[in-house]
Amino acid sequence: QVQLVESGGGLVQTGGSLRLSCARSGSIFSINAMGWYRQAPGKQRELVAVITSGGSINYHDSVKGRFTISRDNAKDTMYLQMNSLKPEDTAVYYCNTEFYSGVYAGRAYWGQGTQVTVSS
Repeated sequence: QVQLVESGGGLVQTGGSLRLSCARSGSIFSINAMGWYRQAPGKQRELVAVITSGGSINYHDSVKGRFTISRDNAKDTMYLQMNSLKPEDTAVYYCNTEFYSGVYAGRAYWGQGTQVTVSS
């Protein structure tokens, strides 16, 4: 069973930085993607950044130039470095992984979420 464990959320002032981590366990070698989503109160969940097993990366326009997604394949862990944080970045951030090959093909898994709060 695939599990995702997030860490690194918290409270920070405008302009500050945070680093989120997402450790994945139970997966096996496959074509897959790992991503960060966020959901603010009263809003829909949105994709923040995604990185594939092949190294392709995409960002939401609102975080380009401020956030950096990366992954350590040896540790099966993904990171989101968030700089120049703004109050509008306040949300619960969720780790996600989707598999496109192997025994988990077609399945997606979610972490429990970690709160990021940016004070003005």
